[in-house]
Amino acid sequence: MPEDHATLIDQSEPPRPRAVRARHAASLLVLRFKGAESEMLMGMRGAKHRFMPNRLVFPGGAVDRADLTAPCASGLSPHTERLLRKNANAHLAHGIGAAAARELLEETGLSLGSPAHLEGLEFLARAVTPPTNPIRFNARFLVVSADRVSGTLGGDGELDNLRFYGMQEAMALDLAIPTRRVLERLRTWLTLSEEERLAQTHTAVLKRDRGWVME
Repeated sequence: MPEDHATLIDQSEPPRPRAVRARHAASLLVLRFKGAESEMLMGMRGAKHRFMPNRLVFPGGAVDRADLTAPCASGLSPHTERLLRKNANAHLAHGIGAAAARELLEETGLSLGSPAHLEGLEFLARAVTPPTNPIRFNARFLVVSADRVSGTLGGDGELDNLRFYGMQEAMALDLAIPTRRVLERLRTWLTLSEEERLAQTHTAVLKRDRGWVME
């Protein structure tokens, strides 16, 4: 090989890593009130998890293919489905709701019913993992009242320290940036009346490079 050609190869830039496609995911904020303070069901991911280890998170996970056609006792409310459909087709919107219910049962032992009742789910926000991350999710964050869930808190052991955390307590902890931003959105959402929530036509989307944008 000619020397000048070899020099060019040695000095060439390394190939850029190929961007990982973000998997669709759903997280569920089970919400209750203790006096005037809101409390959310959260748990700590173990150290062996590849994504967000040792972080306090909401129950949730990736949408499976089976979620797209999973039976349910009641579907998403028209308002929630309309907001989800801004970035999802009908099958995916249903799958997001079904995945939220399935992950809740698997990770916490709490249930929205069998089959699940999805009409109580409300769409709060969407967050997309940055393209540079090796593991990426296009995550939808849904809210449901604790009055709509049943069962005994336990789950499959994926989340440690699983319990309801007060808003002030949670915000004082070392949270991952997306979790903190979602809690901030929840705090704002809680100031709205039911009529104001139903009147919303756009949803906040968190993209690390641009912060919150409206969809």
